[in-house]
Amino acid sequence: MKLIKRIVISIGILILIVFLFFGLKLGTKYYKSYQNSESLTNTILDSKISTEDYNNSYNLKNGAIISKKIINLSEIPPIWNSISENNSLTKNYKYLDNINFYVILYKSDSLLVNGIIAEPKKEGKFPVVIFNRGGNKEVGKMAKAKTLHSLIQSASKLADQDYLVIASCYRENDEFGGNDIKDVLNLTETIKTINKADSSRIGMFGWSRGGMMTYLSLKNSNLIKTAVIGNGPSDLGKLIIERPEMEKLVCAKLIPKYKENKSEELKKRSVAYWADELDKSASLLILCGTEDKQVNPNQADIIADKLTKINYDFKLEKIKTDHKFSNKKNELNTLLINWFKEKL
Repeated sequence: MKLIKRIVISIGILILIVFLFFGLKLGTKYYKSYQNSESLTNTILDSKISTEDYNNSYNLKNGAIISKKIINLSEIPPIWNSISENNSLTKNYKYLDNINFYVILYKSDSLLVNGIIAEPKKEGKFPVVIFNRGGNKEVGKMAKAKTLHSLIQSASKLADQDYLVIASCYRENDEFGGNDIKDVLNLTETIKTINKADSSRIGMFGWSRGGMMTYLSLKNSNLIKTAVIGNGPSDLGKLIIERPEMEKLVCAKLIPKYKENKSEELKKRSVAYWADELDKSASLLILCGTEDKQVNPNQADIIADKLTKINYDFKLEKIKTDHKFSNKKNELNTLLINWFKEKL
């Protein structure tokens, strides 16, 4: 009996330790998120969409800009702290001095959606790259901060190389590749109103979930001359088998009528099932991190096989790195810049 009692006590202690560990980890994550949210209060990213904004947009076309405000990066604490030291840009980010950043509010369907622009400070007309960030279900100031941060980390080097980069924060009712794709496509109209944008030369760059948005854009538009996709899913059905939490926390929560139409809705968002519907006049660079734990590298192989069979103009680059290309940022920037210089 004493032995059984000791075993039960030991198991109980072990379970308690596990709960404390994961509880602390989860609590730290939410506390950090809360801190970031609080630090954005009263910044340029904290502006709310008002009734007046909607009234002003009533007769405007999709893509029309309702407001455009310049962003001072040093006034956005969670962003500034990641790119500066002693209140100055670090050496790796010094090039950001050459770029103006803006937060915009634009019309998409009957909604108003936020977006971020990064453009060279110098005068001129520049080819456009629409950037589709990863992630899901961010709202308000956090959505704007996430989009700004993602753009800086993944696409701002393009702005330093004489491209105008624009990104949607996606609508707050995120459908993970449903009607929210219109928020991306309507940017092709937005850029027609931006003085420095050459709207005849549009490229696209999507990462992770943004890769899915890029495939959908190439299916629904013929205005995108070329695109780059980094670690984007091509078959969501296979992805949720490998990562069940993706179904529970993302697909089931965000995709409308998911339970009733699971297979159909997943296929709608999976390029593997409609690769032949991609714009044939466009070209595509697929970047794959071979050590990606979030999107299995075989997702790149699946779409590469499909594109090869239909003789699509594409290239697959496999690189030994993780989902974020953490140890290959310079190589990533070189690939991006060279691709767009050649194709756009």
